[in-house]
Amino acid sequence: MHLVTIVCIDSSGGSDGSTAAAAADGGKIRILAAHAEHGGGYVNLTSIAPDARTFLSQGSTALSRAKRILLSPDAKPGGALYIPSKDCRLCAPIDGSLVGKFLCVGLNYADHCKETGVPEPEEPVIFSKFGSSIIGPGDAIVHDSAVTSKLDYEVELGVIIGGTVPRHIHEDDAMDYVGGYTVVHDVSARDLQLEKNGGQWLLGKCGDGFAPIGPAVVTRDEMMDVHDLPIRCRVNGETLQDSSTNQMIFQVPALIAFLSKFMSLQPGDIIATGTPPGVGCFRDPPIWLRPGDTVECEIDGIGTLINKVSS
Repeated sequence: MHLVTIVCIDSSGGSDGSTAAAAADGGKIRILAAHAEHGGGYVNLTSIAPDARTFLSQGSTALSRAKRILLSPDAKPGGALYIPSKDCRLCAPIDGSLVGKFLCVGLNYADHCKETGVPEPEEPVIFSKFGSSIIGPGDAIVHDSAVTSKLDYEVELGVIIGGTVPRHIHEDDAMDYVGGYTVVHDVSARDLQLEKNGGQWLLGKCGDGFAPIGPAVVTRDEMMDVHDLPIRCRVNGETLQDSSTNQMIFQVPALIAFLSKFMSLQPGDIIATGTPPGVGCFRDPPIWLRPGDTVECEIDGIGTLINKVSS
C-alpha cells in the first residue's frame, strides 16, 4: 500500500469526514490517504488514523481496514472517499513534527566507498537530521548562499519504524518493526560537513529543508525485500547516481539491531540507509546544486521524489 499525505487545493473538496481527524496546517487540511485502485487518485483513510505514524503503529489492523476501504465503492471515482489527484497536492508522507529521530547512515554502499577511496566501515557510521529538515514532494530546497556554497545531492532508501523497537534486538527480529519505506533526499552542505565545525557532520546535514521525503510510504507487506532495488538520482534530467540497494554494506535488519544497542526506536522514526556513488563532491569537477536546479530521487517500487532548488 502506498500511503500519502495530501492537502486539498480546495479544502472543502474531497475531504468529507476528514476535518476532525486530520491536522489543520495554515488553513489547509492534511489528509492521510492511499493510492486508489482505480482512477489514479487517492482514497481518504482518516477514519483509520490521522497520520501515517499512527497508521503504521497499528500494524496489520490498520492495513486490513485500509484494504477493505480500498475495495469498497466509496474508494472508486465519484465515491465519498475518493479524491482526484488534480484536487490536491502531496505533502511529506510523515510530517516532521511527528518524527522523533531521523537517523542516517554514512558510507553504507560498497560502490560509494570505492568512489570515496575509503575502506568499508567495520560498523555503521551514524549521524542525524531533525524533523525540521523534512519537506515534501515539490517543496523548494532553499540554497542559503550565506551558509554554504557546496550544496550536494544524495538519494537514499528511507526506513520508517512502525513499532517500538526493544533495546538490543537481534537482527533476525528487526524487520518485524519496520512499518514501510520511502525515498529520502539527503541534501548535504559539503563545506559545513567536511571542511568546518571540527569535522562533525551535523551542521552540514541538518539544515531546514535538507531532508525531502516521499512521494509515499510503501508499507512493508508490499516490499518484503528491499535489498535489490534500483536507486538513482537525476539533476536537471541528467542521471548522476545509478546503483542498487544490493550494494548496502549493512542491510536494514543489521542497522536496526545496531541502533537498538544505543537507543530506543519509536513509530515514525526514520533511518536513511546511505547513498550510492555519483554524488557531486566526488566528481571532477565537482557538481554543486544551484538555484533553479531540479532534483529527482527515484527508487523502483516506491516512486520519484522531485524538488527544485531555490535561493
